[in-house]
Amino acid sequence: MNRPVGMILAGGQATRMGGGDKGMLSLGGRRIVDHVIERLGPQVAALALNANGDPARFAALGLPVVADSLPDWPGPLAGVLAGLDWAAAQGAEAVVSAAADTPFLPHDLVAGLQAAAGPSGLALAASRDAAGKLWRHPTFGLWPVALRDDLRAALKGGLRKVVLWTDGHGAGTAEFTTTPLDPFFNVNTPEDLAQAEALAARA
Repeated sequence: MNRPVGMILAGGQATRMGGGDKGMLSLGGRRIVDHVIERLGPQVAALALNANGDPARFAALGLPVVADSLPDWPGPLAGVLAGLDWAAAQGAEAVVSAAADTPFLPHDLVAGLQAAAGPSGLALAASRDAAGKLWRHPTFGLWPVALRDDLRAALKGGLRKVVLWTDGHGAGTAEFTTTPLDPFFNVNTPEDLAQAEALAARA
């Protein structure tokens, strides 16, 4: 199995943060997305950013910027599809996705997803909440390039819910520990950013 490439999903509209790019907010003296790059980059063969609008605003990151190929903000699966198309152009067999606003993502994300992959090669990350309930994180997944045309057709047909599509293809579930902190903690609000600062000081 060759190493997958990585796609950081930054295509959301960040309405709860007042708009703009959440990943470009400062955390611990660096941008949130810098933390994501630092953690995901060593795990993949190449890395790109999925974002819409003017790509020049991300020039300082030094990453390829890949826009959604479908109009009207169809959600994170459009970013996954953009990642799959980019991965295919790189000659990769799969892409691993991660959200741009999750600065503490697992250092073993790719290995965990690969170990849990279902028959089609798909896997989603998951973690348990304080009550012990397992929650899947659909923006963190291992996506085989072989399924990209199936996903494109599903999106054009109106599909928006990630797990409906992944369940239909027998995706595996990779569970990650939330000790000492939840690796999938994401920054959606100013309060989240303040909490992330406190977590980063301990991480």
